[in-house]
Amino acid sequence: MKEPKRIELPREVWIGPGVVVKTLDVCRRLCPGKAAAIVADQTTFAIVGKVIEKQLTRAGFSVGHVLIKEADVSTVKRVRKFFKKRASFYLGVGGGRCIDVAKLASFQDGVPFISVPTAASHDGIASSRASIRGGKKATSVETHAPMAIIADTTIIRRAPHKLLAAGCGDLISNLTAVRDWELARRLNGEPYSEYASTLSLVSAEIVMENAGVIARHTEEGVRKVVKALISSSVAMAIAGSTRPASGGEHLFSHALNLVAPKPALHGEQCGVGTIMMAYLHGEDWKKIRATLKAVGAPTNAKELGIPAKYIVKALTIAHKIRPDRYTVLKSGLKTEAAERLAKATGVI
Repeated sequence: MKEPKRIELPREVWIGPGVVVKTLDVCRRLCPGKAAAIVADQTTFAIVGKVIEKQLTRAGFSVGHVLIKEADVSTVKRVRKFFKKRASFYLGVGGGRCIDVAKLASFQDGVPFISVPTAASHDGIASSRASIRGGKKATSVETHAPMAIIADTTIIRRAPHKLLAAGCGDLISNLTAVRDWELARRLNGEPYSEYASTLSLVSAEIVMENAGVIARHTEEGVRKVVKALISSSVAMAIAGSTRPASGGEHLFSHALNLVAPKPALHGEQCGVGTIMMAYLHGEDWKKIRATLKAVGAPTNAKELGIPAKYIVKALTIAHKIRPDRYTVLKSGLKTEAAERLAKATGVI
């Protein structure tokens, strides 16, 4: 008999133009107390954080905000110290860094968290995991899912297209992440969820089937990407791990962060990694590459802005990033094999 499993999901998801006005109502209904803690960066606070602060203040909430630059352990400590464990709930307003810091700080303080993304660059906007840098590399930490997600597509659409394209790269990577998971089930006896894997693949297919719409950067395209990112997060919640959305392509991206002087965006690197992992799995890597091109995402080292030697180096050490994760890279690649792979797929 399988062990009981708890699946934590957001209670409410608001998606559409102008839904940021729902923030006050959501806070009133779902959050205990009236002490709100806003985590943002300088840009995202000016765009929407200030608006939310005014909304809540006028309604009688006690509101404080902290502006951050990094998503690391010291920043999380600084945020928690600022609010002195008096916050009733946190709001992460911005991209990955702001949401991840608010997510972990709220988890450690034992209070709810509301995700207010200003860009659709990765699936962290709805997941229960936070990518926090502890030392030289970022660590994926289990926290809790947001109590609510308020994704205002008017605001998200104003973000540079580069960020939306990165979100597409993160979603397309589900295609090879699921293949790695299936491989781990067959060869390593790893627990597997058909429901989670199917939902993950559907999230990727949304991008594959709507590349043209997404490329036009319309509200419709932004909405499709946001929905897909949220469903990808739900797949991880059902699985109880990042397996449905993180495989060899993510290990490659994490390795690239270690070796490249100036890494690209997470989703951009994962997209390029997916091209190569699909090649190793015998999947249609050319279709994946064509989709990434269509949405405006990088497909090679030059477009990532990363010299070829770092691509090759990352491929050779990717299997060491998470030795416990069985992927198509499990046995590791020698330098010559890594170079052949990158050249065969046009990455270098």
